[in-house]
Amino acid sequence: GFMPAGVDVAKLFLTPGTRVISEVAAGRTTFYDADGVGSNTAVPLYLLVDQRTASASEILTAALQDNRRATVVGTRTFGKGRIQNVQALEDGSGIAVTKAKYMTPDGRDIHGVGITPNIESKSCGPTDSAATCLAGII
Repeated sequence: GFMPAGVDVAKLFLTPGTRVISEVAAGRTTFYDADGVGSNTAVPLYLLVDQRTASASEILTAALQDNRRATVVGTRTFGKGRIQNVQALEDGSGIAVTKAKYMTPDGRDIHGVGITPNIESKSCGPTDSAATCLAGII
């Protein structure tokens, strides 16, 4: 996932001025905050995650969980808390270069750890509907 996409989607669900993530690179910290483009932020929100939830999806998950905007349901996420650029090499291969790490609004570094859902649910598979996954929860 593309980091700015995770930030932009999170902004849709957060009130203005709410922290989305912090990017730490070369000793500098850049803060990304919601800017008021959000829709109705009072509607209950449930976010389904599993071990394949990574990168920009984890930015969205962490922003909504840390700001108590969504209830996260599922299993622990992948844990990719780094921002990388892929550089093409002459032979057609490529190399991923880590340029920064990101921290969640509560200051968590999820790299290699992932995000623990608010409600653990191992009964929800990748082909199950949201209704199936949230049965008995909402």
